[in-house]
Amino acid sequence: MKKLRVMTVFGTRPEAIKMCPLVLEMRKHPEYIEPIVAVTAQHREMLDQVLHLFGIQPAYDLNIMTSRQTLYDVTVKALLGLKDVIEKAQPDLILVHGDTTTTFAGSLAAYYAQIKLGHVEAGLRTGNKFSPYPEEMNRKLTGSLADFHFAPTAVSRENLIKENVPENSIFVTGNTVIDALNTTVRNDFVFDDPVIGKALGSGKRLILMTTHRRENLGEPMRQVYRALKTVLEQHPDTAAIFPVHKNPKVREVVQEELTGEERVYLTEPMDYEPFANLMARADIVLTDSGGIQEEAPALGKPVLVLRNTTERPEAVTAGTVRLTGTGFDAVKNETSRLLEDEAYYRSMAEAVNPYGDGHACERISGFILNRFGYTGSVPESFKA
Repeated sequence: MKKLRVMTVFGTRPEAIKMCPLVLEMRKHPEYIEPIVAVTAQHREMLDQVLHLFGIQPAYDLNIMTSRQTLYDVTVKALLGLKDVIEKAQPDLILVHGDTTTTFAGSLAAYYAQIKLGHVEAGLRTGNKFSPYPEEMNRKLTGSLADFHFAPTAVSRENLIKENVPENSIFVTGNTVIDALNTTVRNDFVFDDPVIGKALGSGKRLILMTTHRRENLGEPMRQVYRALKTVLEQHPDTAAIFPVHKNPKVREVVQEELTGEERVYLTEPMDYEPFANLMARADIVLTDSGGIQEEAPALGKPVLVLRNTTERPEAVTAGTVRLTGTGFDAVKNETSRLLEDEAYYRSMAEAVNPYGDGHACERISGFILNRFGYTGSVPESFKA
């Protein structure tokens, strides 16, 4: 029987974290599937860290990243590069993930080549095409082009049904990031960065913070950092650790507001493995990231989301996440409440994680094998 040639396309660290476990799962079926990995390297260094962690060598690497690249640059270079890759690889199915510009370019390339497309982490929506930007439209446009929709949750499935996506093309799998966490976080992990060691050895309760969203650049981030400083002033038993994004606009505000602050430990951006293990050691997470909203609840960590909207409402409903926005008072008050109200903290930390059980990749592979006629049954869908 002819092997199914399945090409995964991704280009950033978040995509790699969630797609590498799927590549490894597909490799468990060599009699049926020939996995092919193509990366655009929309982000270079951060992507390579994850590929190395999971031991994956791409068959095709477009290496498109350039200094100060724009969305136009990434889209055009990824689309043209993937045209050549698809012509060489001749895949039967292309899988893309989530909501990056690589995701959209990969979807469009698959459509132009008339190759079936599967969308992993399908159906996330905020309803606002500019929040987050450009991710919301990348998701929707990919959803319009996909043949198979691997929705992480029932809410994502309902979003797709509302957009008239055929129900038999949607499969609820859980999120592959939980699969990644299960192979990455361990109690005996040793951190190389002395700054992290100092923070963990301080005996303080630890706030882990990340910020990078375009819509939060400038004054919104300034308000968040000032709120953090106030929280630490009012809670001397608490410290914060902050891996600072490489974006110069982020670093400028961090330099002005946080450099030299007692009990604020600033570090360089971290590889996925140490970051996941640091998240497991933290007490509270403040972030404007999308993926961390899924990861931290799986580790029992309350999350305050520094955004006004989220495409991941399941955790808000479950109680593991709170949307605070970026206002000074909201960030200060919500963080302080978690530090001061033990029952409130437990209500978030102990809430059921709605995002997965560590078997999403098995479900996706099983669905693919069934739809292409290699097996007679489909795995049971994920239910939180």
